[in-house]
Amino acid sequence: MDSRLLSGAVEMLMLEVISHGPTYGYEITQTVESRSQGYFELKEGSLYPALHRLEEQKLVKSSWQEVDGRRRKYYELTTAGRKALAVKKTEWNAFASGIQGVLGGGDSASLMPVI
Repeated sequence: MDSRLLSGAVEMLMLEVISHGPTYGYEITQTVESRSQGYFELKEGSLYPALHRLEEQKLVKSSWQEVDGRRRKYYELTTAGRKALAVKKTEWNAFASGIQGVLGGGDSASLMPVI
């Protein structure tokens, strides 16, 4: 898939996974891969920089926890993160609807024009 199509989508996918409760990096990658039926495979090189950006933007907060003798950094959404996720999902659905309207199969009459 053209990486330009994924611009912004990776963070939205990560926020969605994190919205279901505290989780850690590896679990995020596995959940995204599983839910996308293997279509999206997040690598460490994109996962952790994105998590750091989300934390800097105050959309997620992190805490260290020890589980089975191992320390893991868990991430959870902040109130701002929940709001940002809602906005991103609305924007994505409008974008996908617009694309589908052009490609066919969508109800193009329900699309709002952007001027």
